[in-house]
Amino acid sequence: MSAKTQEEKAREQLIDLAAEFYDQFARGEIPEMQLPTRTKSNIEYDEDSNVWVYGDRTSTRSANSVRGARKLLKAIYTIDFLAQQLDQDRSSTLRELYYLSESWDNEEAQFNDQDESNQLVEDLEIVSEVTREDFHMRPEESGATLMGPIRIREQTRRGEREIHCQDDVGEGGYQIPNNPDTIEFLEHDVDFVLCVETGGMRDRLVENGFDEQYNVLVVHLKGQPARATRRITKRLHDELDLPVTVFTDGDPWSYRIYGSVAYGSIKSAHLSEYLATPAAQYVGIRPQDIVDYDLPTDPLSDSDINALESELEDPRFQTDFWREQIELQLEIGKKAEQQALASRGLDFVTDTYLPERLTEMGIL
Repeated sequence: MSAKTQEEKAREQLIDLAAEFYDQFARGEIPEMQLPTRTKSNIEYDEDSNVWVYGDRTSTRSANSVRGARKLLKAIYTIDFLAQQLDQDRSSTLRELYYLSESWDNEEAQFNDQDESNQLVEDLEIVSEVTREDFHMRPEESGATLMGPIRIREQTRRGEREIHCQDDVGEGGYQIPNNPDTIEFLEHDVDFVLCVETGGMRDRLVENGFDEQYNVLVVHLKGQPARATRRITKRLHDELDLPVTVFTDGDPWSYRIYGSVAYGSIKSAHLSEYLATPAAQYVGIRPQDIVDYDLPTDPLSDSDINALESELEDPRFQTDFWREQIELQLEIGKKAEQQALASRGLDFVTDTYLPERLTEMGIL
């Protein structure tokens, strides 16, 4: 579906939502909006698609209370703003929406904080089945990038432009746009995708020419990956049939970064099939690496231990590999960063560690 068609669908869905409120008034009914209950207890792991999805429990936003009426009022004002934005072919950030509400004529429609406006946009995504990107809503820039042998065509406000993500960019790489569905993949020599958690490791791979030597597309996740980063990673796998690997630090929070790329997250469960890449493989620092390579480490904190114990119950980590590694980490009480590999030399990660690991996995 073209970007223009998606925008038209987004506007139609918004108008339909507003019309439903009007129809409820006309029928003499109290206006309401039904949503999946967005709590951990209503998140289910879909074993067929290997992603997080919402369960059957729902909650109702109804105008039969002052609190509920305020929420619906804010929804209506936001729908009106988004529809006008699409009409004018403009865009705004989530942060701007929060501040823009300060200018709305009804004070009851104004947001108390940005968390409230962010959640409302997510609510509208769910009930309209349209993503916020198609509403022309942007997060603040994530700065995530691509570097590798692929030529793309991007639709921009200044027209189309073709970019080779090695030849036409500096060492910083090509910055992933807010809506990566505006990108068309033209041609490539990519053999696999390597998603990298930290900027320091991403720079090490590029400086050492790892992307050129192994025809790899390096995706900088920049910590917990933004939706745009996860979306383009999924498209690279689904549309170009490229293996996806995820290279992170060796701690429980980094394992969750891998989990969000591969299986989706609780926060964005309504978009798991749009964002998650279940075939993604973990190539990051393992607790066994800490032992085998005698890596520099930090001790596990209490929150690390709690997170690891929680992951032992997490459906995303219910494999022999993850159980063994997590139990080993709890036993040794240590964690390590990607950059700890530099203790064996600056070239160790590109000359030895990654080639050996990727060969074991059948990627190289």
